[in-house]
Amino acid sequence: MTSGRAAGATITRGRVSGTLRSILVSIAYPALGFAVLLAVWWAWILFFVEAGSFQSSFAPDEGFRALVRLIENGTLNRHITASLKRIVVGLGIAAAIGIPFGLALGGIRPFARAAGLVTSFIRMVSPLSWTPLAIIWFGVGDPPVYFLIAIGAVWPIALSTSAGVASLDRQWLMLGRSLRASRIEMLRTIIWPGVRGDVLTGLRLGLTTAWIILVPAEMLGVDSGMGYFILDSRDRFAYADLVAAIIVIGALGFVLDRLAQWFLTPRRRSRARGAAGEPRPAEATPVPTAEYRI
Repeated sequence: MTSGRAAGATITRGRVSGTLRSILVSIAYPALGFAVLLAVWWAWILFFVEAGSFQSSFAPDEGFRALVRLIENGTLNRHITASLKRIVVGLGIAAAIGIPFGLALGGIRPFARAAGLVTSFIRMVSPLSWTPLAIIWFGVGDPPVYFLIAIGAVWPIALSTSAGVASLDRQWLMLGRSLRASRIEMLRTIIWPGVRGDVLTGLRLGLTTAWIILVPAEMLGVDSGMGYFILDSRDRFAYADLVAAIIVIGALGFVLDRLAQWFLTPRRRSRARGAAGEPRPAEATPVPTAEYRI
């Protein structure tokens, strides 16, 4: 009995030790990466920038001091809130357009033939190339920013959704047709469960694209947001504030990407679906659907 308890305690200690080691490794490596980045940044300022010049304001300590000051006096709160609001609205518009468009592009052959070439042409135009037209069409303020974010984020969402529809198992579609399911019923019970993972992946890619577009888009006739704050810092020659803004943009982008990975990872949703006993049509072996569409 005593030896059994000792063996159990040894196993428990081994598991705890392994868990602590994995946590330590997951923290140590990113910390090492950031330490190297700071060291290179500091060495550049120390050895290649003349002391007292305006470029010395880009030093890490200056940027972090400015960041603390801007957080304490609440200057950044308004700009962060405005940027996050524009991301949510722009990505929402892109999803509202991109998901139905992707379903039609992947499932309706005549529509795909008619819209395929036009889609390929438009999506290869840089979203920021639409800036003059966005200002002409929507004026200044938030609407042109929403437009630029949406037109950049819509394509990852639409193409991921279209790829999900194209990879659906043809047998599931034929089963729905043989049971005389309507298009709405097939969409709700077969197509949407099968493409949900691809849609979530597209949303995450769309979020990444939207965040990249946001900062330059906020340099157009708005009076808030991180892009505006960068221009304002430049005009005030407050280069330490500019460094602080870059740090905030990187940190917010990192947090948004991690949240998107947490909430929009298809594997998590797939496991939850399997645990609930729901059908998982997308897990069947994919069969090319060139001969059979929705």
